[in-house]
Amino acid sequence: MTELSGWGRFPRVDCRVVTARNEADVRAAVLEAPLIARGNGRAYGDAALNAGQTLDMTGMDRMLSFDEGVLVAEAGVLLSDIIHTFLPRGWFPMVTPGTKLVSLGGAIAADVHGKNHHIDGSFRSCVDWIDLMGPDEVVTRVSTGDDMFDWTNGGMGLTGVILRAQIRLRRVETSWIVQESRALTSLADTIAAFEDTMDVPYSVAWIDCADGPHHGHSILLLGRHAVPQDLPMRKPEFKVRHKPKIPVPFGVPAFVFKGFMLRMLNSAYWRLGKFRAGEALVDWDTYFYPLDGLLNWNRLYGKRGFVQFQCALPKDTASEGMEEIMRTIAASGEGSVLSVLKRFGPQSGHFSFPMAGYTLAMDFPANERSLALMEQLDAITLAHKGRFYLAKDARMPEAVAKADSRAEAFAAMRAKAGLKKRFTSVQSERLGL
Repeated sequence: MTELSGWGRFPRVDCRVVTARNEADVRAAVLEAPLIARGNGRAYGDAALNAGQTLDMTGMDRMLSFDEGVLVAEAGVLLSDIIHTFLPRGWFPMVTPGTKLVSLGGAIAADVHGKNHHIDGSFRSCVDWIDLMGPDEVVTRVSTGDDMFDWTNGGMGLTGVILRAQIRLRRVETSWIVQESRALTSLADTIAAFEDTMDVPYSVAWIDCADGPHHGHSILLLGRHAVPQDLPMRKPEFKVRHKPKIPVPFGVPAFVFKGFMLRMLNSAYWRLGKFRAGEALVDWDTYFYPLDGLLNWNRLYGKRGFVQFQCALPKDTASEGMEEIMRTIAASGEGSVLSVLKRFGPQSGHFSFPMAGYTLAMDFPANERSLALMEQLDAITLAHKGRFYLAKDARMPEAVAKADSRAEAFAAMRAKAGLKKRFTSVQSERLGL
């Protein structure tokens, strides 16, 4: 048995790990189901954990074909592999989350989203087809228009084992990003700025949710792919290299994430952002994946780990709902250093997380106070007709998950298709999926 966790290091579960290097290995594992497939372990909670059998897919990491931006690859290939292989040739992922260290299968299972959802949608928008091994060990190719294709994108690995997929990449002329940074002083101003820049390809904001004089202050980062005319003379159009990472060997004291220290950290971050406001040319890694520069940054929260709360609220209730969430966090005395706000475009797929509106993601130390606070945030989210991101969930109760009518439909589909007893995770059992 191997002790596993998600990226948040909470909870930890003893799992029997089976490694897949080819289709035959997957078939043998499915014969011994139940199981859940696991990619690079970047789901934050327990979505890729099964005590009986966790199928490690990182051994299936071959790129099979490429033709003018159309890539066929196995599920264990990482987005970082794709970027380092094809960005020097002028191709970049159509949609990417905030880490490049997620597997292709994981990106599909979570239907990950990026800073461009308001224009390009979630990851499913660049997926042409998926080879999926079902409960009968038969491989079926599902594609756009197929019901199972929609359930699989965002289905958290609970519709079968993703073996390989065909995706489309984006043509880019350089590896650089033209970034505009704005320092704003309220949630209302931040939302107004998002709405005024809906034509900008990429947008994301850090926002201060802590109690204090800078509560609601934000740093909005807008971006677009640079073209050669944007580059100074003699700057290479494509610069793709493995950056050295700053190691995080141990956690920081718990008091850093609350009270006076948290207010000081957030205030300093906002003031630095205000000083740097304006337009700048930054490399692709800095803009899309700032946290990847810290090796094992999840250790910052210590041995107990951390939990992330991420909700989405529809556009018509987002402003009021986000304000209430932020006031509740401030009143609790808890806080989040990493609080990220993004604008979503229309919903896509049967069980995908995004909805037209806004999403707020916040990290908290895994302790009783934070878990109690999240129960309050659950209630606020439901009162404003919102939903929750399963790829970040580690503790949501079944009743909260089932408040989303799509969860019941997903569970019913799984039962009818014979998936319920074959593909399970700690999360799916906890949420009654």
